[in-house]
Amino acid sequence: MLSGPARRSAARQLPLRLTAGTFFLNSGISKLGADEATAEKLHQFAATTYPFLKKQDAAKFTTLLSAGELAIAAALLVPVVPAAVAGTALTAFAAGTLGLYLRTPGMREEGSLRPTEQGIALAKDVFLLGIGVALVAEGVGEHR
Repeated sequence: MLSGPARRSAARQLPLRLTAGTFFLNSGISKLGADEATAEKLHQFAATTYPFLKKQDAAKFTTLLSAGELAIAAALLVPVVPAAVAGTALTAFAAGTLGLYLRTPGMREEGSLRPTEQGIALAKDVFLLGIGVALVAEGVGEHR
């Protein structure tokens, strides 16, 4: 049974964890049965920004991406996973996708951080980064 402060902390985390967790669950599930064309598209997009991924097979990359998203979903949705752990995983993933946003041509308006129409899908990951950092801060605060 959770004590008063731990219960309040868990209650504060619930909206953050549910929101991000269900987003990752949906995203991971949608990539599970990705066809070859979808896998190629995802892989090419990521490998353009992160060249070390070019060595990876597109289908394997997509499977690993799906597994990673599902693991993050589980960390967020399973309440026994500490906030700092779930937040760290979410922060790392969001930082990677924001790297795609910042480094991929056409995602931002020229000379600006404002997203183009194509960049909105990645720019929204700033919210995931914020949720991840909030969970890490909350988790660190729990252990004081």
